[in-house]
Amino acid sequence: TSLKKDATVVVSRDSSRAARMLKRAMIAGLNAGGVNVLDLETASVPLTRFHCRATLVSGAITLRLSADDPDSVIIRFFDRGGSDILEEQQRKIERLFTREDFRRVRPADIGDIDLVPRSLEQYALALEHTIDVKRVAARRFKVVIDYSYGSTSFVMPNVLAKLGAEVLVVNPFASTKGTLGFDRDEHAAQVAALVKASGADLGALIDPSGEQLLLVDDHGTVLTFDQLLFVFLDLVCDNLLGDTVALPVTVSRAAAEIVESRGYKVLWTKTSAAALMEEADSPAVGFAANLEGGIILPGFLPAFDAAAGLLKMLDLLAGRDVKLSELVAHAPSVHLLHEQVITPWEQKGTVMRTLVEQTHGREVDLIDGIKVHHDSGWVLVLPDPEEPITHIWAEGDSAGDARTLSQEYARRIRQMLK
Repeated sequence: TSLKKDATVVVSRDSSRAARMLKRAMIAGLNAGGVNVLDLETASVPLTRFHCRATLVSGAITLRLSADDPDSVIIRFFDRGGSDILEEQQRKIERLFTREDFRRVRPADIGDIDLVPRSLEQYALALEHTIDVKRVAARRFKVVIDYSYGSTSFVMPNVLAKLGAEVLVVNPFASTKGTLGFDRDEHAAQVAALVKASGADLGALIDPSGEQLLLVDDHGTVLTFDQLLFVFLDLVCDNLLGDTVALPVTVSRAAAEIVESRGYKVLWTKTSAAALMEEADSPAVGFAANLEGGIILPGFLPAFDAAAGLLKMLDLLAGRDVKLSELVAHAPSVHLLHEQVITPWEQKGTVMRTLVEQTHGREVDLIDGIKVHHDSGWVLVLPDPEEPITHIWAEGDSAGDARTLSQEYARRIRQMLK
């Protein structure tokens, strides 16, 4: 109902039977409302976003089992640019669903279903165009990749074969059972062991959705998400397409120092993936990332894509002729903590208003929640949009400073709730 009649959307799913069943039901409902469907069948989230953007449709829908609850299926909606829809659009869809305000069309106006021809080939070719294939091939990388039983394994072999890379692959097939049992730390440890044993240049862990990337250096060290971000920033600032890097307000100030020292600007964004993607779609932004392994290369796709991030890392390492471990060794150390305070829904507004009053006179950012700057660091207080929780992020000059700031604001919030 929120789409015009005769609009077209891209639809995909993971390998689970539950997602397959619900996808078929959604396609039937879309057709009944006069909406056409391009069915990607089983596809990664980045592939779905790519074809949403490339085919100039009205949006996309992907259905996937929840990583936290195997009895639930998550339905994600993307706009015509392939980015997550914003909260106001989500609420609009929820209101229409709750009211059962569904458009029904005459038989002659029922929507059609088509497959996307050569969908994997189109995506693989576009990925190749984001890197210097000859430069990467000349480096002759040896790489360990864990696909985590996700559908990214459908497309990457075609690209990696053209790079002349020696690849050791782990879990290279789609499996619902494997996805449900996915444990990032266990998989990362396995990749690290394989990197050491094989003498690989690096290892990569791509999560089942295809959106989050984790790297292991040539010494077998698993990079933290902070280190992953710092290494990417160090490399992409050699030749940034644009003059701005977009980062969520939870990111360490050390990231801003890397970017600004190279003559570029930092655009601070809200913490949600949708907000970061919206800013990444700006022509001035040449790179964006979060602290969960989400890498955005706006020149290719203004959304998280682990495959694109891995290929770009190989390209950048080849361009500078450096080992990943050398960059990790020079990455700054940060002291960043995250804490949660249970906060009843009805008191969230009071908490935020009181904090604004208490921090009057200090340097404060209100991009998302309230970020208060102190001499020894900063604190971000942010109410959770879905749970009765208030998040506290704190960064300090030392681990003790970060802990002190975090504990102080947690104490203030708990005091307000009494």
